[in-house]
Amino acid sequence: MEFQAKWIRTSEDTGGVCPVFRKGWKTEKKVERAILYLTALGVYEAHLNGKRVGNYVLAPGWTAYDKRLQYQEYDITDLVGKENELTVTLGKGWFRSPMPGWQDTPDKLQRMGRPGGILGEIHIVYMDGSEEVIVTDQSWIWGESRIRFSEIYDGEFCDDTFVTKEWNTVKEFAWSKEILIPQEGEEIREQEVVTAKSVFRTPAGEMVVDFGQEITGYVEFTVDAHAGDRIHILHGEVLDAEGNFYNANYRSAKAEINYICNEGTQTWHPALTFFGFRYLLLDEFPGEATPEQFRGIAVYSNIRKTGEIRTSDPALNQLISNIFWGQRGNFLDVPTDCPQRDERLGWTGDAQVFTKTASYNFDVERFFTKWLHDLAADQMENGAVGHVVPDYLVGGNASAAWADAATICPWQIYQTYGNPQILKDQFASMKKWVDYVTSHTTTPYLWTGGEHFGDWLGLDAPQGSYKGSSREDFIASAFYAHSTELVIKAGRVIGEDVKAYEALHEKIVETFRNTYPEYGTQTEHILAVQFGLAEDCQKTADALAQMIRNDGCQMRTGFVGTPYILHVLSNYGYTDLAYTLLCRKEYPSWLYAVGKGATTIWEHWDGIMENGEFWSTDMNSFNHYAYGSVADWIYEQAAGIRVVEEYPGFEKVRIHPKPGTQLEWLGASIETRHGKISSRWTHTDGAIRYEIVTPVPAQIVIGKKEIKVEPGTYVFWE
Repeated sequence: MEFQAKWIRTSEDTGGVCPVFRKGWKTEKKVERAILYLTALGVYEAHLNGKRVGNYVLAPGWTAYDKRLQYQEYDITDLVGKENELTVTLGKGWFRSPMPGWQDTPDKLQRMGRPGGILGEIHIVYMDGSEEVIVTDQSWIWGESRIRFSEIYDGEFCDDTFVTKEWNTVKEFAWSKEILIPQEGEEIREQEVVTAKSVFRTPAGEMVVDFGQEITGYVEFTVDAHAGDRIHILHGEVLDAEGNFYNANYRSAKAEINYICNEGTQTWHPALTFFGFRYLLLDEFPGEATPEQFRGIAVYSNIRKTGEIRTSDPALNQLISNIFWGQRGNFLDVPTDCPQRDERLGWTGDAQVFTKTASYNFDVERFFTKWLHDLAADQMENGAVGHVVPDYLVGGNASAAWADAATICPWQIYQTYGNPQILKDQFASMKKWVDYVTSHTTTPYLWTGGEHFGDWLGLDAPQGSYKGSSREDFIASAFYAHSTELVIKAGRVIGEDVKAYEALHEKIVETFRNTYPEYGTQTEHILAVQFGLAEDCQKTADALAQMIRNDGCQMRTGFVGTPYILHVLSNYGYTDLAYTLLCRKEYPSWLYAVGKGATTIWEHWDGIMENGEFWSTDMNSFNHYAYGSVADWIYEQAAGIRVVEEYPGFEKVRIHPKPGTQLEWLGASIETRHGKISSRWTHTDGAIRYEIVTPVPAQIVIGKKEIKVEPGTYVFWE
């Protein structure tokens, strides 16, 4: 679309106050159709004749703004009257944010200081065939809004007694319109509503609201108050060991609501920011608060739930719930690491380890397509991929397993949904990433000499380190091989010449095997098997199983090894050991956090330690979805629902359930592009009953028997 409109901004600096832009017009003729096209440098909320336009929260979303900015299209036909007034309130959002909160860089300071503004057009088609276009230009006016402050980290301040009395002429300014693209990702929407579970006083005398579930979004409250009464609310994820409110792990993010009441009963929620929280501290609140006054509104991208897992173990079911809620809370236009502290960035490593689980749980094809376009847009000229996308950590070194999101995520999205367009879109980016490694290593056919996150938060980390004990060059070289293999696979799908990469991959594998004949950690064993780099994968898997047993049937893995550990065990005859790890309740384990009351996935295995103390205040998120990647093992191994690589998108399926003695029953389903596939097994009457539904031709494996079936519903016994 070619915009006729001009970018407009306030004529003077408003400080932290959110401006509201206003345009009035009359419609003399009958309207057949009216469309509003709107975007902003910041985040906006629009109202036409007092009614909210659209359901998009935090529009226009978060993209690599210097290169890509989405605009939205709204059908406003039913909102247009004879006398019309459009208002657009503008917040800083991600565009002018102080992200990341823990460091000041020239890039961050430049971003905070750049102007906010809006660009929009109203296209009206009348019944008589005539048309009118109303654009943002100097005919608009602006004033201060009742939102006196709004920011991603620090929250929102609304003075409901404030009335805009002074209106000023806007200022046109130069900003690119070449970067504008139609809405590409899923809209961010208000989703589930979680009512307050309780309101109570802590041992310290604090008034606290508990929603019983950690969510990302905001609280809506209703209060009967006098004009001028103040409300001050802080957000937190957990209580401390004494049961008092705690949010030191938010670091510098204030995450607060300030609200000045009007007279009478009023209902309000923030509009231009979001929070990650389970608990609210009512620092100031008129009257005696009751649970009925509070509604937690979950806000995330409009992704459709497609996966389901149920088991006979309530603790495991809670883990599954935590994984789904963790995804909801971190899929807010960008796959973020966490939604609460002074971070909330699109970490590439977290996204790549979780992509498979994410694509089974929810329909995320459009979500990841948009984000991967941003990855390619922010990719450096030399092919390096930043730690986060959009890249707000400019200048950092590319890290193995993080930057490999450039190859891993497109391939997985293709496998889950079967649409080769994602590979066509990303193929140049995929190649550039592999080429970067090839040209920046200090050892041909390995990746050495770089700086990496290693097996981040591995439990075998040396004292004082966040990184596990696995060799960084080993991890980097393993992912170099894997990404090269994915370039080859993607190229074959879309008809590209990949002979050079085939030769490169052979050399990488050969050099890797010669350089790393032995493996020292659980993660090194896992990667050697998972990526087909070990000379003898069965022997290496045997050694891994023995190592886990020697470690007391405990994982020692971090971000790199954990997503693959159960897969490697199950693929090489150790499914029972995989179930032992999955169902373990003591620290370290997935269910340890469940026992501590978690309702989302933790960043650390021991975010709350066994003695009740916190791991740290520095880096301790309680909504960090990466370790939730274990769900893809449940779908693929426990329930046995597997994509056949040659038939992506579940055009055909392999179903090979692997029951465990630790559970009485387990069932899972995935709503695919070809229909719902479900698999359930139950221990009953001394046998195992399998119930399988497939909408596509399937190869079903029951024990050692393989059966080819047509679409249908089947019951098997073993």
